[in-house]
Amino acid sequence: MPNHESLLHELHTVFGLTAAELGDSNELRVGQRVYAIGNPFGLAGGPTVTSGVVSAVNRTIESESEMLENLVQTDAAINPGNSGGPLVSLDGKIVAINTAIIPYAQGIGFAIPINSAKDCAGETVKNGVSMRSWLGIIGLSLTEDIARYFNSPVEGEVLVTRVVNGSPAEDSGIVDGDIILRMDGAALNSVEDLVEEIHQRKEGQKIRITVLRRGREQVFDVTLTRMP
Repeated sequence: MPNHESLLHELHTVFGLTAAELGDSNELRVGQRVYAIGNPFGLAGGPTVTSGVVSAVNRTIESESEMLENLVQTDAAINPGNSGGPLVSLDGKIVAINTAIIPYAQGIGFAIPINSAKDCAGETVKNGVSMRSWLGIIGLSLTEDIARYFNSPVEGEVLVTRVVNGSPAEDSGIVDGDIILRMDGAALNSVEDLVEEIHQRKEGQKIRITVLRRGREQVFDVTLTRMP
């Protein structure tokens, strides 16, 4: 099987095609202009382009069969057939892969950050399958405003808004409303910090989560599983 570089060289030689450059999704900012490219509904005439902005980052959505974390939310129109197509920045770099929509709402589409896609592709090439680990919570970073709204005594940590059924978090005893303070003794300043730390761990690895529950600290030992 040809490697990645030889395949790109062949595409350029035979078809005159140049591979699109991949961007850095960690640099995405809310309000940034992006373009979604795809072929919705398979209509005649080829691919389409729709424009929009990055509405939010680090979104988590759940369907009947799976949960998707750390997504880019955009109001660029994404329709059936756009999935797998690129979300492109103003300078032409791919910053995310169009993935999902909320069918009962308009202007709410989601894309997988390109950094996550690159990591997943590397794991798949190496192991034959993505080995990303999973905790199984949906949470919010406790900003000053959110902490005040929930009458929280702390800021900068992660408020657990929902624990997924059958997840490692549920099995360990973590519940909705817990505030995650530390992981393996290290402080967490945001839900992004938590996601990054979890993804650096391997399936089957044990971690220690310290939470604040009803004003008292509690510690839970969690065994991570592979992300479903």
